[in-house]
Amino acid sequence: MRNRSVGIIFGSLVLWGVITYFLFLDQPSSKDHGKQYKISKQITKLEERLKHQIAINHEFFQNFEETRKKLKEKFSIARPEITIPNINQLHKINVEKVFEKNVDTEKRTDSKDFQYSTKTEEIMKLKKSLPNGDPIIAVLVFSCNRITVQRCLDQLIKLRPSALQFPIVVSQDCEHEQTAEVIAKYGDQILHIRQPDQSDIDIPPKEKKFKGYFKIARHYGWALNQIFFELGYETAIVVEDDLDIAPDFFEYFLGTYPLLVSDRSLWCVSAWNDNGKSGLVDEHAPHLLYRTDFFPGLGWMLTRQLWQELAPKWPKSYWDDWIRQPEQRKNRACIRPEISRTRTFGKIGVSNGLFFEKHLKFIKLNEKPVPFTKMNLTYLLKDNYDVSFMNEVYNSKVITYSELKHGHATTPSPVRILYYSRQLYKNTAKMLGLMDDFKSGVPRTGYRGVVTFFYNGRRVHLAPAMNWNGYDITWS
Repeated sequence: MRNRSVGIIFGSLVLWGVITYFLFLDQPSSKDHGKQYKISKQITKLEERLKHQIAINHEFFQNFEETRKKLKEKFSIARPEITIPNINQLHKINVEKVFEKNVDTEKRTDSKDFQYSTKTEEIMKLKKSLPNGDPIIAVLVFSCNRITVQRCLDQLIKLRPSALQFPIVVSQDCEHEQTAEVIAKYGDQILHIRQPDQSDIDIPPKEKKFKGYFKIARHYGWALNQIFFELGYETAIVVEDDLDIAPDFFEYFLGTYPLLVSDRSLWCVSAWNDNGKSGLVDEHAPHLLYRTDFFPGLGWMLTRQLWQELAPKWPKSYWDDWIRQPEQRKNRACIRPEISRTRTFGKIGVSNGLFFEKHLKFIKLNEKPVPFTKMNLTYLLKDNYDVSFMNEVYNSKVITYSELKHGHATTPSPVRILYYSRQLYKNTAKMLGLMDDFKSGVPRTGYRGVVTFFYNGRRVHLAPAMNWNGYDITWS
């Protein structure tokens, strides 16, 4: 019995010792105390900073709300002036203040920094359509240091059917006073705005000789922001100061406007045919229009919705090549004509006349007006177009370039010339007089890899094999 009691006491002492030992181990060391102190101190500092930031934010939002109310009151006073049906008043919505050269505010031309103003939403409601429902489409003319902008403006003003429906905004870069004087002579027939940021651009050493392309991209980004976000237009036609326009230039864009805003697979309408030289177009078919995967430019229409997508990532240079990349195009197409509705007369520019002497000066400008607004153009909608176009292409007879050139084709129907490689395409295109380059793998005027043109009195499709599975960007 005694041994049993001793055993119990001994066991209890051992258990107590083990418990005491583990309790002692569980106590935080001095290092742990140090860590806890540092963490506590950091948390305290964070709390202080958070409280300070909350106070700053509160003050900022109070100031913002006061400014918003003032702007809203100011705009509500100016609004009656806008409703007067006069083109000069339609343009001038606090325009002097919008475009005032303020170094602190206007030099923020990066589209990523662009902020909507309170008046923008109100202006947008006013500049979408006319009282009869017809769309208002701004014409944005890019100008720099060429006084020949007068030639372009004279044609635009003469041919536009309505100054209210097609307000002209001339955006000038370069601060070239002789050009500014020419533009000023048009008075309230146009709105003249000036790109305020004339500072030097940080350009990589290897690209110094391409400085002009950096300035053009900056100008485009700024001017399109003004058109869509400040002036509040819903749709715009982009024109450069060295373009002649066809008599039905405005009719063409009015007729295709419903397609652009209804078909999400379209992202622009262009007045330009890259292969539109005399001899490569059917001059008896000025009514023909096509879809193309290649962004043509040179007189093109876009919507504010597209610009909202592109503006935040607008490039610092080479904007037209950038816009042709798959990341921007997203498999969308443009509409382009058989016969161009624009033609460039500007041999001198940042491209130093590239392609002008060999190609651009031979582009055929349409002379026979076509009533596009009275035509049914639904054949250009993707679902309709893809079926009929691909059937025509791949049901056409295959011939060789030699047979085409010497008129040995036995059918008056459209014919097809095949290509299987980049080099074969380029060789054939050169022989035919087509432009042979690729941008992001897409040939000029190409649609689903097919380039359509007119040659020796017949329609010709330069086409890949039927199992074509998309553009190869390495072909660029």
